[in-house]
This record gives sequence, structure tokens and C-alpha cells, in this order.
Amino acid sequence: MRGIFDLDKASARIAELKTEVESPTLWNDAKKAREIMREHNYLNNAVSGYRALEQGMSDNIELIAMAESENDEVTIIDAEKSLTEIAVRAKKLEMEGLLSGEADSNDCFLEIHSGAGGTESQDWASMLLRMYLRWAEKRGFKVELVEESPGEEAGIKSATLKITGQFAYGWAKTESGVHRLVRISPFNSQGKRMTSFASCWVFPIVDDNIEIEILDKDLRIDTYRASGAGGQHINKTDSAIRITHIPTGIVVQCQTSRSQHRNRAEAFAMLRSRMYERELSIREAAANAINSQKTDNSWGNQIRSYVLQPYQMVKDLRTGYETSNTASVLDGDLDGFMAAALAERIAGKGG
Repeated sequence: MRGIFDLDKASARIAELKTEVESPTLWNDAKKAREIMREHNYLNNAVSGYRALEQGMSDNIELIAMAESENDEVTIIDAEKSLTEIAVRAKKLEMEGLLSGEADSNDCFLEIHSGAGGTESQDWASMLLRMYLRWAEKRGFKVELVEESPGEEAGIKSATLKITGQFAYGWAKTESGVHRLVRISPFNSQGKRMTSFASCWVFPIVDDNIEIEILDKDLRIDTYRASGAGGQHINKTDSAIRITHIPTGIVVQCQTSRSQHRNRAEAFAMLRSRMYERELSIREAAANAINSQKTDNSWGNQIRSYVLQPYQMVKDLRTGYETSNTASVLDGDLDGFMAAALAERIAGKGG
């Protein structure tokens, strides 16, 4: 679906999709059939959710009116509790309505890179990796670790996740930028407070319906031995793939499989995603929309600060949204930050 969720348009689209779903030739093209079923199921669930909220609110308001006329305090309390629960569900649907971008419904790749600070930043990058894994788990998304480069002493230099689920890109795209951590360093023998940086970049996974021109002459493809855990085979065979797109300088790599062929296919999928996201960013900039500026992974360029010492605070510097519950955030509770960023993007586009 494109645009902010519209109940009437969604209902009309369901009627259109119903014809395709009931067609005896639907599964002649399995990939297209899955896309149709995915959209049909999403819209059905969304419309049913809205209708249920409307009915629930109407029923409980009527119930309260009847209970007040009979001085039935127990029924009034129960109905008010139900209205509170309905308000929570309505807020969730409102947040989903903010997912209006061209590729918001797509799956995505999420890359994490350590920044200035050596071991400190590599440890911080591993903390971010855990945070996003927990976030995806809480949302019921499927996650695959595509690539991970361990740090020399601790943490990671980089990692790439493939996140699969409804609106995975729409939610995760708000996390693109540099993340700053302030804490008492576990790697400093004097117990000094340190500042570390790591970046997160998110790219939509594109399907075959979106044409991305990639010329062979523009590519450099390298093979290398995978690093990290993976059994005896992983360090004995040049199965990992690194692809460099020379004109743009985009570099992708994959070592998730023992098969060089599969790693190559995944790396090409990542390259297509990176190039498509680049095109989306160019379009947004041309339209004067809020655009993530991919700047140096260091001081002054962060989108969010995570302060663990001398006080507890996580604050998004784009929206002003903040919380003192740092443990919850680092455990994947990111929906508040994402919703605030999505709302600001919508406001920046004038509606």
C-alpha cells in the first residue's frame, strides 16, 4: 500500500485483490501469488482491526451510559478498562499508518559499523547489534546474520542483518545514522568515562519488479575466507564474497553460506538494495524531504545519544524524543523513537 492508511481505499483494494486471490491461475506465478496474498492478508487484518476498534468503542460507550443510569460501578470500571485497551490498539494502528514510503512494506538489510574509538566503538557496535536483534524479535520479524567482522579484542567491526517481515524497512529506516554512547569504559583500567560511536544504515530489499541497472564493467568482485565461527570449512575455502560498485563506491559483502554461489547471490541482492536506497534518498533530497545525511562516524554527526554515565538518558537529536529507561532501549524497546521519527518525516512533507 502507498500513502497513509485510508480505510475506504483499503477496502476497495481488498475487493480488487479478492478477484486475483480467487483466480484459478493465481499460483501459476508463485512469486507474484505470494506478493498478492501478503498484501491481501495485511489489508484484511488492518481493516478488520479498524472495524473492531470502532465497534468496541461504540459498544463500551453505550455500556457505560447504561451502567451509569443503573449506578453499576463494576460495569463502568470494566468498560473504562476496555476503552483504555482500545486506545492502546488505536495508537499502534496510528503508528502503522505513518508507514507511507515507497518501499516501507519491504524487507530490509541493516548494517552496523564501528566508528572512531577502537575497541570501545567495536564493543558499542556489538551492543547495537544485540539491540536490533532484540527489537526484531519483539516485532516477530525473521532475522538472518548475513555478515559479521569481529573486532581485534572485543565487539565487532561490522555486521549486516537481513530482516524479513511486514514493514520491516518502514520501521527500521528511521535508525539510519550515527549512534553515540557515553559510559564508564569497561576497557579503561582507570574507570574513565568514554564516548564511542557506531553507525547504522538501513536499505530496502527490492524485488524483480524494480529495475536497478548494474553493469559488469562497474563491478569488482573479490573472494576471501570467511571469519568467525562456522566450523572447519569456513576458514579453509574462499566462499565469502565482496562486491564493490566502482562508480558509487558502494561495498557489500556476504559470508553467511558455505556456498560461494549463494553468497554471491545474496551480495548482489544487497547491492541492489543499496543502489535503490541511494535513488530513494536522491528523490527525497530533490523534494526537500528530511534526508538522512551519511556523514562521518564521529563527534557532531550523531542522530541519537545513549548516556549511561553520569546519568541515564537516551535522546534522539532529530525529534527530541527521550527516555531515562536506557536498559529497556538497549533491550530493543525502540518503537517510541521510530514512531517519533516517522511522524516528523510526515510533518516535514507537509502532511
